[in-house]
Amino acid sequence: MIIAIDGPAASGKGTLAKRIAAHYGLGWLDTGLLYRAVARDVVVKGGRLEDLGAAIAAARAIDATTLCDPHLRGPRAGDDASMIAKIPEVRAALLDYQRTFAQQGKGAVLDGRDIGTVVCPDARVKIFVTASDEARARRRFLEHHGRGDTITYEELLADIRRRDARDSNRSVAPLAAAPDAILLDTTDLDADQAFVAAMKIIEKKVGK
Repeated sequence: MIIAIDGPAASGKGTLAKRIAAHYGLGWLDTGLLYRAVARDVVVKGGRLEDLGAAIAAARAIDATTLCDPHLRGPRAGDDASMIAKIPEVRAALLDYQRTFAQQGKGAVLDGRDIGTVVCPDARVKIFVTASDEARARRRFLEHHGRGDTITYEELLADIRRRDARDSNRSVAPLAAAPDAILLDTTDLDADQAFVAAMKIIEKKVGK
């Protein structure tokens, strides 16, 4: 069983996907970390994010064992990933990895921005998670504040809106809900409430 969880930054899709995967005993992949890792690897090697060749090379050499790097969760990493994700060749290089992961064992839960539309269009369940800009910025602020990051709510709100525009308007695999995806608005939901709502969607599709 493949479950596709899509949505914009800080909508709660990652937390939700991880919890769903644990519930069903399925693999979980935060596909955004792949793009963050590519951006990191380009910079570490002294390249620029605008360097097409360096970005493609980093994508083709991606080491999934480094996705636990805590630096990939920082605010700069997310913005860098959004720039890298615009490159069609980078997306193509990472597509096989994502699809192979989805086919493992009993299946998997993948979260990102194009899982239901491009990576796994035949996923049995597709959920598009969203929330207001302000709610997402507050969540990110609390997350970064808890880690000791010095970034303001206003900076995060501007960053989220900038990333939304970039992700939604890119020419390849833009952020969009699949036609058969179920919308889940988490603006007024905490993590537990979002999980309950998602489980109802899944159980309606596949049974308990």
